[in-house]
Amino acid sequence: MEARRKFIFIITTFIIIITVGVIGYMNLLRINFIDALYMTVITISTVGYGEVAEMTDPAKFFSIGIIFAGLSVAGYGITSLVALFFEGELKDAWRRKQMENKIKQLTDHYIVCGAGEIGHTVIDSFQENNVPFVVIEKNQKRFEELIKENCLVILGDATSEDTLEQANIAHSKGVICTLSNDADNVFTVLTARQMNEDIYIVSKAIEKNAHNKLRKAGANNTISPNEIGGRRMASLVLRPSVISFLDIITQAGDVTLDLEEVTICNGSELVNLALMDAKIPEITGLVVLALKRKNSTKLTFNPSSTEILQDGDTMIVLGQEAQVKKLQVMACPKNG
Repeated sequence: MEARRKFIFIITTFIIIITVGVIGYMNLLRINFIDALYMTVITISTVGYGEVAEMTDPAKFFSIGIIFAGLSVAGYGITSLVALFFEGELKDAWRRKQMENKIKQLTDHYIVCGAGEIGHTVIDSFQENNVPFVVIEKNQKRFEELIKENCLVILGDATSEDTLEQANIAHSKGVICTLSNDADNVFTVLTARQMNEDIYIVSKAIEKNAHNKLRKAGANNTISPNEIGGRRMASLVLRPSVISFLDIITQAGDVTLDLEEVTICNGSELVNLALMDAKIPEITGLVVLALKRKNSTKLTFNPSSTEILQDGDTMIVLGQEAQVKKLQVMACPKNG
């Protein structure tokens, strides 16, 4: 809008100067319209052609005024147009270059494919938890909106190998596919899995039969927003107190509790200790809800106090953020 206003102002001012010049020369030199227009143009452009009539002193002073006015407007117009073009182009180019450099330096980050309603919810959650991520979005308008939100974003197609490579998928931790149709999600999952065999992939599933296709393509997990939404609506009616409790844990309401997983590293003080001897609730204030052994997909809920903790085991705990951080230092001192 600002560029348009400047352009209209410059054109309008030029028209006014030409009109004033034509009227002035017609009256001062007693010449016709064509000659007056000719005099105005050569005066403004300062080309130095001969006058069409004998110049009187008033006409000379008038010409000086027309020259200064014309040059001023021309100078302002050229400066404004050049500034608008180069500032916009250079600023965008610099900003994109900076963003590309930041994306190249990312490690253990997440790639969000698609910034629709679900994708934007994922983005908001990552931003709240200071999780490194990059977004792939092919819609120009959404791309520009994400830039304004200070997100690292790539304008491109998530199904393309080149785009995923640009998102540094080789060094990423996970991919979240939230594209608008199952076909694109399946193709993106397949491509991502081929490019990184170890990456963790979660994908949105729209149709009921999409879950199996996505898992066969390489997704570790699939989510159906429609199914989850329906179950939640039913649960709000059937078990409102349970849902209120879950809202607290999943941070859908006021943030008071976190449900987190903490993995025990080699060299931790917890290795070879029984849960009762580790005294996690006494030291950190956390509740250990479940335990997952290394190289196992099964969870042991409400584990026995005699369970022996080993390197690589993962504990699912409930508590506040500061308490979780305290356990993370105990479980993996080198990362703490």
